[in-house]
Amino acid sequence: MTTLSSRASANRRRIMDIALAELVRNPDASMDHIARAAGVVRRTVYGHFPNREALITALTDAAVEDVSRAFAAGMADAAAGSPPAPPADRALARATLSVWESADRYRLLVALAQRSVTDAGIRARLEPVRLKAAGLIQRGLDDGAFSSPLTSRALAHVYEHTLFGLMQAVNEGALPAETAGVAAVSYTH
Repeated sequence: MTTLSSRASANRRRIMDIALAELVRNPDASMDHIARAAGVVRRTVYGHFPNREALITALTDAAVEDVSRAFAAGMADAAAGSPPAPPADRALARATLSVWESADRYRLLVALAQRSVTDAGIRARLEPVRLKAAGLIQRGLDDGAFSSPLTSRALAHVYEHTLFGLMQAVNEGALPAETAGVAAVSYTH
C-alpha cells in the first residue's frame, strides 16, 4: 500500500509540474490538454483534481510552500556565519532574492490563482510569510535600519504587494525577469 501511495503522490506531483508548465504556456489549457501533456488519461488527472480550480488551488498551495521555504532559507543564509543576527536590511535583501528565485517560477500562476483561489485566499495562504517579514521589518525599525511611520505589519503588506507588482511588471514585459529580483531588493532597501 505504501508503494501505491508513494507512486500516486509522485504521479500527482508530476501532473502538477506539467500542469504548471502548460498553464504558463497557455493560461486557458484544459484538463484534457494537461492530461495529454502529462501522458495520462483525463481520468487520472481528475482522480487527483476534481476540476481545474482544484488543480490551480493545489498549484497555488505548492507555490506558497516554496515561497515560504525560500523566505526562511534566505533569512537563514543571511544569518549564516553571523553571530547573533545580521542587520535587518541585509537579512530582508537576502530573503527577497531567495523569494524571487522561487516566486518567479510561479508568476504567471498568480493571475490564474486570483480567479480561482481569489486575492483573499492568496493573502491568507501567505500570512505566515508576511508575519516573518513583519518580524524582520520590526527588527529593522527597532535598530534603525528602516525608518517609516507605518507599522511593521503594514510595511510587510507593502513588501508583499511590491513583489506581486514586480511579478506583474515582468508578466507584462515592463521588466526583464532576470533583473526583477535585484529590483525588488533595491526597492525594499
